[in-house]
Amino acid sequence: MSEPAMKSFNEKIIEEFRANGGKVGMFADYPMVILHTIGAKSGKPQLVPLVLTINEKQEWILFATFAGSPKNPAWVYNLRANPQIDIEYGTETFKANVLELNESEAQAVVNEHTSHSEQFAGYVKSAAPRRIPVFRVERL
Repeated sequence: MSEPAMKSFNEKIIEEFRANGGKVGMFADYPMVILHTIGAKSGKPQLVPLVLTINEKQEWILFATFAGSPKNPAWVYNLRANPQIDIEYGTETFKANVLELNESEAQAVVNEHTSHSEQFAGYVKSAAPRRIPVFRVERL
């Protein structure tokens, strides 16, 4: 998907998310968040809608699959540069630190999630040899 097409797609997702208390039809089976990141290069605010994974420990996890792309999504670099952000969840907005898991922790979480989701497993396979960055949300 081209950058302008992705921007338009994300704008529609954000609009639907906000109009429906955090629910988005095409992702109805999954919780979603909107990250308010700061551009690593631009320094400008960026809104990023993402599917959220809540694991068995009730940790909030974000996977940078980029739908199986061989490159990382821009929000990965934004979070690495500026991990303290605002997050929208449902009708609430709160501050959080979004911390990247180290390579071995990330791989273990990816392997675990792969066993639960065929779609996710496909993303991991098509992204290879890129390793999927994994982030944990820590509410402040």
